[in-house]
Amino acid sequence: MKITDIFNSKAIALNYTEVASNAIPYLGSGFFPANKKAGLDLRWLKGHKGLPVSLKPSAFDGKSTFRDRVGIEDFETEMPFFRESMLIKEKDEQEIMRIQDSGDPYAAQVLENIFNDSRTLIDGANVVPERMIMQLLSPIGGNMGISIAANGMDYTYNYDPSGGWKANHYLKIETAADKWTATETCDPIDDLEEALDRQEEVSGTRPTIALMSAATFKLLRKSEKMRSGILAQVATATVNMTSSRVRDFIKEELNLDIIVYSKKYKNELGVEKNFYPDNAVMLLPSGALGTTWYGTTPEERTLSTKPGADVSIVNTGVAVAVTITDDPVNTKTTVSEIVLPSFERIDDCYFLEVA
Repeated sequence: MKITDIFNSKAIALNYTEVASNAIPYLGSGFFPANKKAGLDLRWLKGHKGLPVSLKPSAFDGKSTFRDRVGIEDFETEMPFFRESMLIKEKDEQEIMRIQDSGDPYAAQVLENIFNDSRTLIDGANVVPERMIMQLLSPIGGNMGISIAANGMDYTYNYDPSGGWKANHYLKIETAADKWTATETCDPIDDLEEALDRQEEVSGTRPTIALMSAATFKLLRKSEKMRSGILAQVATATVNMTSSRVRDFIKEELNLDIIVYSKKYKNELGVEKNFYPDNAVMLLPSGALGTTWYGTTPEERTLSTKPGADVSIVNTGVAVAVTITDDPVNTKTTVSEIVLPSFERIDDCYFLEVA
């Protein structure tokens, strides 16, 4: 599309509207706060304390026995690289000047929205770590990892190579009558309590947060057994099953706080996606679960010392580089990042597939 397809010479009739999902803050940065390191390599230790093991009896004057140090796993990998650019060409520059000189009061605002290449690309860069984190927090099939394949690249990371996490921290509801989509027969409270019990049995810790999508929460709210449980606590014959009433009931029964995450993004093909999928519930402890690690991109390392290049770092590790070529005269904006989350508290989490 050319600028002349958007503007006419004397009037601009374009309302710039913000997608509602954009107003929802990113959730992942709270669970995986950002940090920066040099290079591409990422190494992190997963340590799980688990239930305490009793000391062995010992005789006086005898040598102490040695205990093995268990539950430590060392993960080492290379972080993936992401980069895109946008270009303002010579003809675009001329059209921008012509529209700015037209005197139309809406021109500046519309031009800013269309040609704010830095914002467009930074918004895209922010999608990447959030997408990674939500994949880790929704391991469908018990497959704990990250997979992003596009533009001829395939970034796949397995966070459970031994299969131990899946064996101890994953439950899928298989019986049709028990799936949350069977609202007349399912029992979400019992399912959540079973998952909490299993997590506590294997680790000694009990999650306090349940993460799910809006559609999954709607299934929870429509459950007949959920309704019966709430009705048993009130004196009236009818009750309005509001979201707050359901949240309060689950908090009272299971000491779980419900987080409903409905933020969306578009993938590399322009297809709209939910960051967090439907029919999935991740039970989490409070506090940070890991770290979103950023590396040093080529733009930060090389262009920052090159005359004529304007390089800045935003959001801890996202590099924004603006360069101007002489022949032809083009303005190029490049945004790049090297990013991957670590997941040190993976064993404090339990995943439940409900449909």
